[in-house]
Amino acid sequence: MNDTLQEYFNALDRLKTNNPINVPKGSKINNDSVALEAGRKRGSIKKSREIFTELIVAINNASQESNAEYDKLELKIFKLKNSAENYKEMYGKAINRELMYLERINELEKLLKKKNSMSINNEIYGQNIK
Repeated sequence: MNDTLQEYFNALDRLKTNNPINVPKGSKINNDSVALEAGRKRGSIKKSREIFTELIVAINNASQESNAEYDKLELKIFKLKNSAENYKEMYGKAINRELMYLERINELEKLLKKKNSMSINNEIYGQNIK
């Protein structure tokens, strides 16, 4: 393996470990990003050049692995968002329930005051208290 090809493989390894030097972290792994990371021009890795056959296969494999990890993270994010929405919905229901209880308590307190003010001569709710 010549030095140039080794530079491409080293660049691919840096992209796999997300420690690039020449491209931003988190860059997608493809022929162009590997070429740029290796310090070459975009498009320098060509399928028509037989020397790059092994490198292109390695890039495609790394890209598929990266996509699989990305899909796992997307699924995890989706589950967490659903969970957050579920808790938000339960919180809203709990607040509504508390407001309903407060409204009912106010109604009962008003009713109790009204009945207490109607009691005359120590008579409460129709009972004589001595």
